[in-house]
Amino acid sequence: MREFGFKHVFHPSDFSVASEIAYDHALKIAVAGKLTLTTVHVNPAPVDRGNFPSARDKLMQWQVIPRNGRVPEEISTGLCVKKIQLTDPDPAQAIMRRLREKPACLIVLANSRQDNRPRWMNKAVSEPIARDSRTKTLFLPHGARGFVDHDTGEVTLRRVLIAVDHKPDPQHAIYTAVKLADVLGCHRGVTFTKVHVGNENDAPVLALPKDKRWSWMCTVRRGEVVNEILSVATNMLADLIVLTTQGHDGFLDALRGSTTERILRVANCPVLTVPA
Repeated sequence: MREFGFKHVFHPSDFSVASEIAYDHALKIAVAGKLTLTTVHVNPAPVDRGNFPSARDKLMQWQVIPRNGRVPEEISTGLCVKKIQLTDPDPAQAIMRRLREKPACLIVLANSRQDNRPRWMNKAVSEPIARDSRTKTLFLPHGARGFVDHDTGEVTLRRVLIAVDHKPDPQHAIYTAVKLADVLGCHRGVTFTKVHVGNENDAPVLALPKDKRWSWMCTVRRGEVVNEILSVATNMLADLIVLTTQGHDGFLDALRGSTTERILRVANCPVLTVPA
């Protein structure tokens, strides 16, 4: 069995359609890696637990377990499912407290581009969770196409863009991207494209995992970092963008948002952030 390097996937949900898509990805990763999946909902008052997504129903739909089969915890998938309800008027603070008490190794969440949505999983909540928790985070931007089919659970992860520079060091992001493809069983092969914005002679030299399933390409662009990364992602029809993060570095970042946050707000595919 492949090892993902961690054991706990954490999924904050506001029970919206966008969160349902993020849940599909969290569940698929957890099942593939035989991990623990914790789904957390925050509300000022308790809600009906029947609103939580059902792993059992989804796994039957994906034909992972038979119809009328036993609950996921009792079957050979190795999946452990936890559902946590937190009563708090501040979702971000409640989730951060939970992560401090029970750290996760991967957060999977929806990210709305709009701040005025009635649901709480907008960028004012989701981005600080990822930044302040210093945890690998898979974002499913609202309206973006994912790489896990909602109806069948099929994985369509074929083209991965990894932004690279000397600072922050992207080596861990490369290993994480490859591990994700490996644990999801992408046997048809994945093309990883390293993208460096700057001088070609300054592109970092990195260790690339060797496997006949993986192919590696390198693209060097000149221009504004966010625009160039998004341009390459669009041209290559990227299924995933992988970014190394280090938070806000200075005054302009605090005003405009970090490079990662600015990419998140317009990306049309999932974005995986890996803390340096």
